[in-house]
Amino acid sequence: MKKRTKGFIIAAIVVLLIGAGGLIFQKQLAIFAFDVFLSDQVEDTLQEKSYRPLDRDQSLQAEPISYQTKPFSMLLLGTDQRGDETARSDTMMYAVVRPKESKVLLVSVPRDTYTEIIGKGKKDKINHAFAFGGQQMAMDTMQALLDHELDYYATINFVGLKDAVDALGGVELPIGKDIVNKGADHEKFTVEANKPIYTGEEALNYVRYREDSGSNRMKRQQIFLDAVAKKMRNLNQITKIPDLLDIMGSNFQTNMQPKFIIDLGKQILTGNETEIVSYSISGTGMRVNGVYYDKPDEDTLKYAQDMIDNWMNQSTTSDQLMQPESQELE
Repeated sequence: MKKRTKGFIIAAIVVLLIGAGGLIFQKQLAIFAFDVFLSDQVEDTLQEKSYRPLDRDQSLQAEPISYQTKPFSMLLLGTDQRGDETARSDTMMYAVVRPKESKVLLVSVPRDTYTEIIGKGKKDKINHAFAFGGQQMAMDTMQALLDHELDYYATINFVGLKDAVDALGGVELPIGKDIVNKGADHEKFTVEANKPIYTGEEALNYVRYREDSGSNRMKRQQIFLDAVAKKMRNLNQITKIPDLLDIMGSNFQTNMQPKFIIDLGKQILTGNETEIVSYSISGTGMRVNGVYYDKPDEDTLKYAQDMIDNWMNQSTTSDQLMQPESQELE
């Protein structure tokens, strides 16, 4: 799915929050206003609530990227944790960010993908890596599957996004017919079709719905994040940014240093509209010892690896970037 949006990087929610006030200022004035009134507050909030470095990050220094042209990669993890239950990564995306061109590649991997869990010594569903070993094991496992290193991670708890969506006044979602979760072992809910705006609870249920294919669920997650990005881009009050960050709180975690995030937000705000290209690895259902898994399709897996290699290559020009075929909801 190739999509041009007026939003920012769809799953790095905090980047959107930083840039959201830009519409009410000229670009350079927005940067000045942010630096004067909000920068320290945002940096302190990120440092206290969201910055969670990995062991390997302890000696790294934040590198301002306003002048950086080198692409970087990020693991985007969407969890669906409630209360004290064990968290599993419900959404896993390998993102390549090209700051110079304001372009982002998102490669989605089905949560049931059968692969080697690095550090566990066995094959299992890829989303179990996060439950077994947190962000580090999830990163190691994704790197092995796609055969490319990852620079950063960002984890978002979708449950925590519910209040943020409500604070934004809801989101628009392309729901053409009622979505009814009615399976005996599933949480019961109905999301009505053709509403102009959907609440945080409705949006969360849209993401959670699991009574069709896993690939459709993955695409709904992408659509939801697109909708959040669009809504944040349309914010008309820069003063909402700290409140939204406070709502997100510990529901957003990353090893990107706060200064790095702020610099990235400034670069996006003063650059071109971000173009987002999405691609999903497909799979074939199978059972191992009675447990359902997705066996990744070798062709789409190889194409995803080639795309990442192409996008991470700094010498690749904008018109040379690989583009996937359209992947619509089934």
